[in-house]
Amino acid sequence: MSKPDFPEEHGRLYFLNESGDLSASEYQREASAVTRQHVAAIEESPDNPDWVFAGMPVLVLRTIGRRSGREHKVALPYWDDPEGRRIIVGSWSGLPQHPSWYLNLADRNVNPEVLVTEHARRVWAEARILEGADRQATWAALVVERPLYTLHQSRTDRQLPLVHLAEVRPA
Repeated sequence: MSKPDFPEEHGRLYFLNESGDLSASEYQREASAVTRQHVAAIEESPDNPDWVFAGMPVLVLRTIGRRSGREHKVALPYWDDPEGRRIIVGSWSGLPQHPSWYLNLADRNVNPEVLVTEHARRVWAEARILEGADRQATWAALVVERPLYTLHQSRTDRQLPLVHLAEVRPA
C-alpha cells in the first residue's frame, strides 16, 4: 500500500502498525501522542487541512471515560455509507483489544450521547453499534472504498466494530 499524501506525523499513526509488529502498549503510547497532536491541530481552525487524513475526512469524537469520568477526544476518519450514515470503525490498526474511545461510547450509562465535531459544526450524536445483517452489509460496502480495514481485520480475532453516529441535535 502506498502512503497517501499527508503530514509525516499523521503518516506515522496511519501506517504506524502497517507491519503488525508493534506491541499493543507500544502502539497505544505512540497513537495517543499522535492523536493529541492531531486533535490540537485540527481544533485550531475549521479550515485546517488536517480535517482530511490519509485522503479520508476526519471528525473529532468526544467521550467521557467510563472509568475516569474525564473528557477524552480523538480524531477519527469517518465514512458516509450509501444511506448517508456517518460511520466510524474501531479498528485500532488490528490490535487485539478495542480502542478506548469505543469502549467509552459503548458504555451507554456514561455516554448516552457523544459530541461530534466536524470543521465548525458540532452535534450531539447517539452512537449506534451496528450488528447482524446491517453490520455485514455496511462492512462489505466500506471495505470496497477503504480496503485498509481488511488488513486491520486480518490482524485480530475480534470483529472490528462499526459505529453509526446518528445526529440527535446541534451542540
